[in-house]
Amino acid sequence: MAIDVALLLFWLKKLVGAALLPPLMPLLVIATGLLLLRRRRRAGLALSWAGVCLQFLLIFPPSVGLLLDRLETDPVASPAELRSAQAIVILGAGKRDHAPEFGGETVNRLALERLRYGARVAKETGLPILVTGGAPTGEVPEAVLMQQSLADDFGVTPRWVETASRDTRENARLSAPQLRAAGVSRIVLVTHAAHMRRAAAEFAAQGLDVVPAPTAWLGSHESGDRVLTLMPSQSTAYAGWYALHEWLGLMAYRISR
Repeated sequence: MAIDVALLLFWLKKLVGAALLPPLMPLLVIATGLLLLRRRRRAGLALSWAGVCLQFLLIFPPSVGLLLDRLETDPVASPAELRSAQAIVILGAGKRDHAPEFGGETVNRLALERLRYGARVAKETGLPILVTGGAPTGEVPEAVLMQQSLADDFGVTPRWVETASRDTRENARLSAPQLRAAGVSRIVLVTHAAHMRRAAAEFAAQGLDVVPAPTAWLGSHESGDRVLTLMPSQSTAYAGWYALHEWLGLMAYRISR
């Protein structure tokens, strides 16, 4: 039986990522500290409290905002910038395996946010769309589900469907040949604002001129009660996870270049 080394490395990366991200990472720090209490009480207490503080920082709006500020740097693309491109690329973001109301599988809410904005840009500019996203475990490729959602939910049919990629780097590496074969060198790239820095760098590395078209900002840009904006919530917990995920991704890509 042949072993797919690339697939094994993909899942190893996923496991390492889970250990370095909340909620598991702070819990591992706390658990390690508790295990040290008997032999090294001072070090154990320090490590346990460090885990608690780390967990708090990753759900506290000001600290999460600091993580996002250096990620969500691209502004909304202007109509002129959008029309200067030759195609739109929408990156996958995951799917729901159990969606019986949709007949089995469908895209998740993150992918829908990207698809919604990508469809809007396509209708405003008339540019063709490429969707990209594979199926690491062999089910329906994410790009196929994106294609279905664009057609059924937004009335837009993508021109290209890239179904083999497993991460952002492969999104770029496997999409670029299809685009170049069609004479496309300048693209509108649609993804989450916090993901744009990493994604744009990968597509630029493939020789494509990128017009960033970010959507779904996670940082707080709303006015309101200052007391409430300082209170942790499920939204800031998710934003903290996403921001740390992107920073780890940037570091990993920099190391692997």
